Amino acid sequence: MSHATKPMTARSGGALSGRIRVPGDKSISHRSLMFGALSVGETQIEGLLEAEDVLSTGSAMRALGARVERVGEGAWRVEGVGVGGLCEPDRVLDFGNAGTGARLTMGLVASHAITTTFIGDASLSRRPMGRVLEPLREMGAEVLARSGDRLPLTIRGPQTALPITYRVPVPSAQVKSAVLLAGLNAPGITTVIEPIATRDHTERMLLGFGAELEITQNEAGERVMRLKGQCELKPQAITVPGDPSSAAFMIVAALIVPGSDVTVENVLLNPHRTGLFTTLREMGADLTIENVRETGGEKLGDVRARHSKLKGVTVPAERAPSMIDEYPVLSMAAAFAEGETRMLGLHELTVKESDRLAAVADGLAANGVPHEKGPDWLLVRGAESVAGGGTVTTHLDHRIAMSFLVLGLASDKPVSVDDGAPIATSFPGFTELFARLGGSIETTTGAAA
Repeated sequence: MSHATKPMTARSGGALSGRIRVPGDKSISHRSLMFGALSVGETQIEGLLEAEDVLSTGSAMRALGARVERVGEGAWRVEGVGVGGLCEPDRVLDFGNAGTGARLTMGLVASHAITTTFIGDASLSRRPMGRVLEPLREMGAEVLARSGDRLPLTIRGPQTALPITYRVPVPSAQVKSAVLLAGLNAPGITTVIEPIATRDHTERMLLGFGAELEITQNEAGERVMRLKGQCELKPQAITVPGDPSSAAFMIVAALIVPGSDVTVENVLLNPHRTGLFTTLREMGADLTIENVRETGGEKLGDVRARHSKLKGVTVPAERAPSMIDEYPVLSMAAAFAEGETRMLGLHELTVKESDRLAAVADGLAANGVPHEKGPDWLLVRGAESVAGGGTVTTHLDHRIAMSFLVLGLASDKPVSVDDGAPIATSFPGFTELFARLGGSIETTTGAAA
């Protein structure tokens, strides 16, 4: 799949300052469209992330029979078809780069007696889908896929799905969510056992939409979710908080650019999403959270970050599920932290939009940052200054692009990325928001790829 590349360069300048809001949380945006499609009646959504990934999910819900329409900036209406009411799409579902959208929709359709074909861009087509497909096969879905269970693939749902008991083998909110979504249209009780807790947006939204879901803890300390299938979901009015994974770029930039003082308003503070904030505080970050409030069962607040003298820490493996998307930008903070920062339990980074672990290590090397990399760990040796001057290969990964542009705002020499076009998949307006704060990120020459 070809696209127009968008090389970009970030360079240091003055301090960053101001108050901004980042786009709506991607995880909640995806799920809002899906639960709206499974409800009976009209769900109203405010603050939806209007990025390519989420728009792909909206298009898929439309193809499956829901009425999905935009009524204003970030404002959407979804007229649902009810649990069990999804229609067989008359076209393939193209998810572009949206791994979350693709995997959760696989769960959604797997318990319906319809045939659905999934495709994606070059990056998504390289990503393994077997973890999600394994439990869906147990529930009766038939899957025809490329070797390694990769896209493009086709799922044919059974006449009646089987409720299962499934222990999630590795921490994955996407696998958990796919099984629960499939369980909505399976008779009886679908049980998911989660040894290590991951982000819980799906469970919160299930309860909010009226599903019969019981969450307990067993004797081993594992989370156990029991979902009664074939219930009726009730439409909701949803306000999507700001995405903490997007806010992370502004927050880290403020910490490493001298003199900076930045507040990101309306940020989601779900405890399964705030591992980065915990880690930055351990590193000595001047990070405060103000105006804490609650909406739709989710806590949010305003996060203020000021330039700080950081120190290296060890980030334990058990924290990875709460900050898996933030390790690339944390590595930029680590580059300016005195001493060594050790990040453990990073295997999941190797199967993201790119092999993020390798991509971060290569980008650090290109910009003169001492580091070591193992199969599931990264060690960064920080210093007060970073040379910069390198060009980073992004591998079509939006978070690699944005992280190294943040590095360029504080390094001695400008930092370039070979392609910033994928940033639009998750963070439209990224460069414009940084410009409002006083940051210098420029697009250079483009080329066809």
